[in-house]
Amino acid sequence: MAGAIPLAYQNSSASPSWLNKGDNAWQMTSATFVGLQSMPGLVILYGSIVKKKWAINSAFMALYAFAAVWICWVVWAYNMSFGDKLLPFWGKAKPALGQSFLVAQSELTATAMWYHNGSPEAPMLRPLYPAATMVYFQCMFAAITIIILAGSLLGRMNIKAWMAFVPLWITFSYTICAFSLWGGGFLFQWGVIDYSGGYVIHLSSGIAGLTAAYWVGPRSASDRERFPPNNILLVLAGAGLLWLGWTGFNGGDPYSANIDSSMAVLNTHICASTSLLMWTLLDVFFFGKPSVIGAVQGMITGLVCITPGAGLVQGWAAIVMGILSGSIPWYTMMVLHKKWSFMQRIDDTLGVFHTHAVAGFLGGTTTGLFAEPVLCGLFLSTPESRGAFYGGDGGSQFGKQIGGALFVIGWNIVITSIICILIGLVLPLRISDEQLFIGDDAVHGEEAYAIWAEVELSDVTRHDESRHSGVAVGVTQNV
Repeated sequence: MAGAIPLAYQNSSASPSWLNKGDNAWQMTSATFVGLQSMPGLVILYGSIVKKKWAINSAFMALYAFAAVWICWVVWAYNMSFGDKLLPFWGKAKPALGQSFLVAQSELTATAMWYHNGSPEAPMLRPLYPAATMVYFQCMFAAITIIILAGSLLGRMNIKAWMAFVPLWITFSYTICAFSLWGGGFLFQWGVIDYSGGYVIHLSSGIAGLTAAYWVGPRSASDRERFPPNNILLVLAGAGLLWLGWTGFNGGDPYSANIDSSMAVLNTHICASTSLLMWTLLDVFFFGKPSVIGAVQGMITGLVCITPGAGLVQGWAAIVMGILSGSIPWYTMMVLHKKWSFMQRIDDTLGVFHTHAVAGFLGGTTTGLFAEPVLCGLFLSTPESRGAFYGGDGGSQFGKQIGGALFVIGWNIVITSIICILIGLVLPLRISDEQLFIGDDAVHGEEAYAIWAEVELSDVTRHDESRHSGVAVGVTQNV
């Protein structure tokens, strides 16, 4: 009878002694949660939060990026992010496709710590599942990063230029930040904390998105003046997938179904809820009525802010971080952006700079304040890690968090600019004015809603706008 049992259910090469099926199941489930944030989460959100004529193009930018990152990831980018060191900030490029590599036990390169004299401070840890699971999990993070970046470029970037931009940015920007902080690179060795991507994903995509928006140029004047969501209910559906998907986003980063994973999940939802409520209260206080789009933005800033410290802070700190993430990005988007002429000249379609860069920087620095020593001991390799709030060497941790953020900001400004300039030598970065006027039908030959055939019987953009006076309407309140 034993011979009739498939190998997968035997203690054999398909189920080795080091494999923990609970950890493996949780890690793959977490990866799938993160994947659902992009596909269909951000595909739905992007396709619904833009003007009707850009619904197809916006959704397709996310869909294409999700597929393109997969191929880049397994052919060269995974090992550039998590493989053998080439430079202090970069791994060696090679495929993650071989059977011998994928079925072997995975490794956490960002757990081996070294003293300045070269002697080991902490050993490298090995999660209890195969490398194939780790490749899958980390690929979902790479994919959502570039899709978040796309939010700054909706409604005007040449789709062919975007198709070239994705692999170049993943290769020369994302892998650098990932290796430096998560792959055992110099920022990790220095002690910068990024629990689940506040810097690698959110600060990076927010700064790169703003930089790319500068080089691509603005939308058409009419789109910048009036850019209403074409389906707010579907915006909420996409936002819901984003919110609940964050359970895997932060809950999967202890790389095990352990106590710290539970803490990360709980703090994630505490901070997001607090931030959403804070943003909504500010909308009501200053504009007289709550904005659904504003609530979504507050939700996102809360999720972003808690990410770099999700499993490292206490519940009360998650509430404090939520209050900050619901107010500071609100101020930079709704007040400061309108007063700063430089920001006015850059057309960041969805305000990704505010919701991801500002909130990601805020989360990273507050992690340097509130990281709790016992929780740090559950996750970090470096002993006695703590935030400034807990005394000891915590003050230096706050400084390290600022230093790590400055590297991520500087690298993304420079590399994103170089990529855009090089692509611009071959392809126009911006859609032509004629196509900008028409939208999806000109770019793709398709329309999101073909109910009215050639003539729309109703155009929500023609409704009386006086009732919106003083209220945050749409996504881009920067004009």
